This record gives sequence, structure tokens and C-alpha cells, in this order.
Amino acid sequence: MILADVLSGLVEMDTDLLLAINGWRAEWADLFMYAFSGKWIWIPLYASILYVIARNLHWKVAIGCAVAIALTIIFADQIGATFIRPWVCRLRPANPENPISEFVHIVNGYRGGRYGFPSCHAANTFGLAFFLFYLFRNRALNWFIMVWALLTCYSRSYLGVHYPGDLLAGAFIGFVGASLCYRLFCGVCKYRRRENYTHIYLPIWVGGITTINIFLYSLLSS
Repeated sequence: MILADVLSGLVEMDTDLLLAINGWRAEWADLFMYAFSGKWIWIPLYASILYVIARNLHWKVAIGCAVAIALTIIFADQIGATFIRPWVCRLRPANPENPISEFVHIVNGYRGGRYGFPSCHAANTFGLAFFLFYLFRNRALNWFIMVWALLTCYSRSYLGVHYPGDLLAGAFIGFVGASLCYRLFCGVCKYRRRENYTHIYLPIWVGGITTINIFLYSLLSS
């Protein structure tokens, strides 16, 4: 009974927090969060990260690093989507079958898939963020990529497609995937961190410019 009460309380807190995040809205914020949550818009950021890796690592090590990042994303995505979601079967807040969906603000008709626990967006973004944290240990890049991952997660609750608990679980899966794949990468490729890296701030500039463009687009279109 005690465990059931605790779980019930956590679910209630999760729902209240989701409704609080989703309940604060503005037209420009709808546009910003919807665009920020997209996948394709971040291709320049991903390309800049690959460029920094290729620029600083021996080509064999760079290929091994790219493979390790891909494995991190695959691990995070498949653990969440293929194994956990069908077992937990937690409906997304915006899903019409969910009783709270009538209280959820929907942006551009976007409701996501059927189940949302854990969040694959959170797993993938935090998987990449933690891998880069391990790889470079550059303070500025670490701060930027972590804020980017956090804002991506916030956008998912803002859009009403994930409870905060979904996002926390996804972030943890991403952390586990990044930790395992980074250790595998270091063991296979004998990678050792350096003090300085060439063009290490390029992803910050590319990601920052992308974010500013999204923000300006949102203001001008609202």
C-alpha cells in the first residue's frame, strides 16, 4: 500500500508539472518549441560535431568515434522504443485516449505516437550530450550541449507529448548508453583526451546561430 501511494503521488506530481509547463503558452513560444523539437533542423549542428571530431582525431579513431556515437543513439532509441514502451504502455499526455488530453494544449495538431515512456528525444539528445562530455571535457561545449539537451526536453513537455518523468527516464537511458559506448570506444580505439582541440567552439556557434534563427522566425511569424 505504501509503495502504491508513493507511485500514485509521483504520477500526480508528474501530471501537475506537465500541465504547468504545457499551460504556459504564447504564439511565438508555440512556434519556437515546435521548431526546436524538430530533428532535421539540427543537421548543421551534428555536421559541425562530426567536423570537430574529424579535424582533431586520427581518421581511424574518428571513424571509431562516429560509430560509437551512432551506437549510443541506437542503444538509447531502441531500449526506449522497442523494449520499454511496449512493456510500460504509458499513453502520451496528448493522446486522445488519455483522460488528461482534454487539458493539454496541442501545437500544430502534433500529438506524437501512442506511448511516451521513456522519451526517445531525451534519450538521444542526452546520449549525444554525455558522449561529447566524456570525449572533450571542454567547459563551454559541455554547458552548451547540456543546455541544448535540456531545452529539447522542455520543448517536449511544452508540446504536451511527454511527461517530465518520461524525459528523466530517457535522459538516464542516454547517460547509460553514452557511458557504455564511450568505454567501448576508448577500449577499442585507445583514445586519450588532450588539453586543446581545434575548432572546438564550432558546434556552439552553429547551434547558437540555429537557435537564434528559430527564435527570430518565431517572433516574426507570430
